[in-house]
Amino acid sequence: MKNESISISNPDKGKLNSTEKFSVALIAIGLLILVLSSFNVKLNNNVYLPISLSSLLVGMVIFARQKYLNDLPGIKNNGVWFSSLSSRGIIGWTVGIILTSFYVIIYWFPSLLGLGENGNANTGLVALFDPLSLALNGKVASQWFVYGTLYTLCITGLGYKFILKYRHNRYQIIRTIVVIISQFFLAYLIPEIMEGLNSDQAYFAKDVKNMWPLNYYFFDSWHIDNMKNGGTMGMIYLVWGIVLFLFVTPIITYFVGKRWYCSFVCGCGGLAETAGDSFRHLSSKKVSAWKFERYSIHAILVFVFIMTGAVLYNYFTNTSTIFGLDTYTWLRQPYGFLIGAAFSGVIGVGFYPMLGSRVWCRFGCPLAAYMGIFQRFKSKFRITTNGGQCISCGNCSNSCEMGIDVRAYAQKGENIVRASCVGCGICSAVCPRGVLKLENADEENRINSNPISIGNNSIK
Repeated sequence: MKNESISISNPDKGKLNSTEKFSVALIAIGLLILVLSSFNVKLNNNVYLPISLSSLLVGMVIFARQKYLNDLPGIKNNGVWFSSLSSRGIIGWTVGIILTSFYVIIYWFPSLLGLGENGNANTGLVALFDPLSLALNGKVASQWFVYGTLYTLCITGLGYKFILKYRHNRYQIIRTIVVIISQFFLAYLIPEIMEGLNSDQAYFAKDVKNMWPLNYYFFDSWHIDNMKNGGTMGMIYLVWGIVLFLFVTPIITYFVGKRWYCSFVCGCGGLAETAGDSFRHLSSKKVSAWKFERYSIHAILVFVFIMTGAVLYNYFTNTSTIFGLDTYTWLRQPYGFLIGAAFSGVIGVGFYPMLGSRVWCRFGCPLAAYMGIFQRFKSKFRITTNGGQCISCGNCSNSCEMGIDVRAYAQKGENIVRASCVGCGICSAVCPRGVLKLENADEENRINSNPISIGNNSIK
């Protein structure tokens, strides 16, 4: 395609070619059907739902193939700080407002999406997904089924885009494939099918990887009772949930760091890595943001421990208060509203275009904080650096979604051992000199306080 730019090093972005325009048109058709359904336009759900979902997925796949396979492998983030979408421009703010509004409606006003309440049939957007929900679990759709379907679709389609973008890096390909499989099977398909097979039993969470304290209601009395009364399957989930938190998580984190969860299987991390890839550079690298991060995420971890301890005390003593205060009113309800909904959902995803893709993971996730303590003080994981090869290009820091100033470590030849690092490996993938390497080695000398300094005259 002819480019009229006279720039030598970084030509201006060309216009969309015919294939890219076609893919955008497909995505627009899929979105249009969702919007029309939201406004209660009468559609044949059995026909238009497959058209909408397939148009979105096929459109994303075609666009990604056209954009990346016609160019040489390698990371190209040209123009990310000039694009209106990825540099907090008008398009970015518009997308952020739409996402935030969608989350507010999902959590607190689902009737606006057509959720049937008090025995009424679904309408609008929720009704559009009834055929798929009936096929998977034998029930009409809820707002959470709609959300889960779109969530999985985004991770799958944009995950394919991510694979093509980072196809020169084997680690990124494997990591993204695992993320897609984890979301599609463990978080979406299997739980929905199991819910249908156990429709006569009370609800309990069936995502085997969504552990406490990320799943903050795991130890709620209703959830424990539902698992205990859920037969063999319910007891398996109860025992697995406890073992996963107490033993599996610390052991795996010791050997490979928190990346095994945050960057390979977690749904929040999966969306951040795929749908949020275009916004990773927006994460603040300021020291003040780092200080706030440490206070906020560990404060939430302490709060969830206190809340869960109070809930378990109430469960085993058959009471509803502790120290004269109602546990639900003073602890459980505020946490569910402020952290479980407003922070993790509304801000965590809705603010991608403003604050970067890992806002929740960095500042709020109690499970990330729990694993981060092990990673920082008792783990074999680190990112090693070779300061003598660093050319201070800043690609690594720019691409770090957790706000770590990777370049500052690389310039000093100092290993990176941070509680917040999710081990996504993008800093290593974008380094043009091979300065950074993700490693699991002995704990000894993991944090090198005397980094190598290579100068013109000597090595110190």
